[in-house]
Amino acid sequence: MKKQPQTNKQFNKKEIEQTKRSKLQKEKPYVYEKIMKFDEKLKKGESIAIIQFQYNYACNFHCQHCSIRRFQGKKDVRQFTIADVKDLFRQADEMGLARVTITGGEPLVFPDLDELVAAIDPQKFYINCDTNGWFLDKEKAKHLKSIGVDRIQLSLDNLNAKEHDSFRRAPGAFNRTMRAIDASLEAGLAIFIQTVVTKQRLWTDEFIKFVEYFNKKGIGVFVSYAKPVGAWEGNFDILIDKKDMDYMRELEKKYNVFTHLTPAYGLNMGCIAVKGMFSVTQYGDVLPCPYMHLSIGNVFKEPLKDIIQRGFSIKYFGEYVDTCTIAEDRNFIHNYVEKKIYEKPVPVPWYEVFTEKDKTKKPFNKDKRLFDPNAYFLAWQDELKK
Repeated sequence: MKKQPQTNKQFNKKEIEQTKRSKLQKEKPYVYEKIMKFDEKLKKGESIAIIQFQYNYACNFHCQHCSIRRFQGKKDVRQFTIADVKDLFRQADEMGLARVTITGGEPLVFPDLDELVAAIDPQKFYINCDTNGWFLDKEKAKHLKSIGVDRIQLSLDNLNAKEHDSFRRAPGAFNRTMRAIDASLEAGLAIFIQTVVTKQRLWTDEFIKFVEYFNKKGIGVFVSYAKPVGAWEGNFDILIDKKDMDYMRELEKKYNVFTHLTPAYGLNMGCIAVKGMFSVTQYGDVLPCPYMHLSIGNVFKEPLKDIIQRGFSIKYFGEYVDTCTIAEDRNFIHNYVEKKIYEKPVPVPWYEVFTEKDKTKKPFNKDKRLFDPNAYFLAWQDELKK
């Protein structure tokens, strides 16, 4: 039987967020000032995105759900140099963007990780490092802290070692991941756990225990909903629906657990593709989100600002969308992902996916829900009662 959420475990997310802001103001005042302008930027219809930077697809794991499998191994195409990285983040800084997640692949196997962090510039950006934890021991954690990494985004998918290792196809992964947690905390790195949640896992006792375990350690849990892309192309049984997302909202009231849809900075952005996050691939393509394998432009060919504006001209990114289109919206998945992305070389250019009927009509900054965090927790409740 599924364990019910405990109503006595209320987490004050505003208090947690304020503590983080105070720390950021002290340690990175320039980044703090940019983040304090997020509200103003969104009102003007501008992006405040986290840049999910897929700098290198090299990885020491072969996970069951790997979303970047079809991006790996490309040859004879331009790839990022450190000089290119400096230029990308110069543009991002000029746009007022303030956050980056270094990912891949597995960043801790990058031979030039130190140079990469320096090229991004820790004084101008809050830097997350995505990792499976295999190489993250005490020495590595201290080193990451010393070069300017702010937070570790650590992947873990079960408290049962056998289950986690099987999912990640890496015997011993669980023990190394748990070691990485202690190493990060000891080094003074902020950390949160990223975990993949399918429709089936969401409703289990195991998932509740997982969240409770890390919350007791003072660690938040980020839920990445399962998506039918990469190694999971065509796997639709794992996808969540509106009822599942409504249940997740209830859990968010009781635990320090969150998704990309969770309001932050007093803003309720809904789907954050382009407006709150976009990805840049190893080959310079800009994806609306890590799991939408379509390109809205390439930074080696045109300015980042122009690419983001193109993204906003497409209604799925330029309008307010109250769901995760790539995880829950079966219409989007069927008509755009299945029909126009599957079986094609990725990323697929935007003009092969969208048409004139997909143009933005009501920009997201004109939608009152954007500035009403309470609207998030009320989403779909009337519909679900029908």
